[in-house]
Amino acid sequence: MFQPVPVHAYNPGFMTGSGNVTWLLRGRVPVLIDAGTGEPRFLADLEHSLGGARLASVLVTHGHVDHASGAPAIAARFAGSRFAKMPWPSRDERYAIGWEPLADGDVVEAGDATLTAIHTPGHAPDHLCFWHDGTRTLLCGDLAVKGTTVVIPAGSGGDLRAYLQSLERVLALQPTRLLPAHGPVIEDPEKVLRQYIAHRLEREEQVLASVAAGAATPDAIVASVYRGLAAALLPMARDSVTAHLVKLEGDGRVRRDGERWELT
Repeated sequence: MFQPVPVHAYNPGFMTGSGNVTWLLRGRVPVLIDAGTGEPRFLADLEHSLGGARLASVLVTHGHVDHASGAPAIAARFAGSRFAKMPWPSRDERYAIGWEPLADGDVVEAGDATLTAIHTPGHAPDHLCFWHDGTRTLLCGDLAVKGTTVVIPAGSGGDLRAYLQSLERVLALQPTRLLPAHGPVIEDPEKVLRQYIAHRLEREEQVLASVAAGAATPDAIVASVYRGLAAALLPMARDSVTAHLVKLEGDGRVRRDGERWELT
């Protein structure tokens, strides 16, 4: 039976909400999906969940701090564990760990099953999901978070066009459930992912309308599109708007002149 066990990372915060969920696959080859941030309570819970078994490896969905920075602490606590992810050289070097490379389509043993790595860039260039074909379950990292949208950080490797393509790729797999790194299990994947696509396309039209009305910078567009947004959320909104502008530029619908944007 394919039953990944959630192990909370104990890292609540502004960007992480209640904190990360890592997923432990127990069995013949114990494997952990994502590394958290190395909090002592997390390491203790992980050891308890292993029940005396040796952790074989940690598969990291992407190189953001809340997913990868706990790797050195896990390595110190669980000797002999291996660590693997898709390479993101400028990010991976931040963590004192010997990463083994993973590529799209790689098949890895995990628990008593096998998982297939699915490259799903957009939120991060190295983002991987892990697919269990027998149950049509996707361990989806930050691809989706029920009840909210996913940040596309245009200034640090985010790519909206790639993200939309990743959503379509996952929809084509017809998953029955998604096990995310934040929030509850997603039991209605198609509905959630189609809502994500519709939301992004709606936001795209709002950005275009704002540019047409004379908003020529990301900050001006944010003020127009995200009225009344809390100040703490403005940087994320600006990143999101920039991601939309870059995609629209690639579509030939806007162009930039220095720091200013206009319709083509």
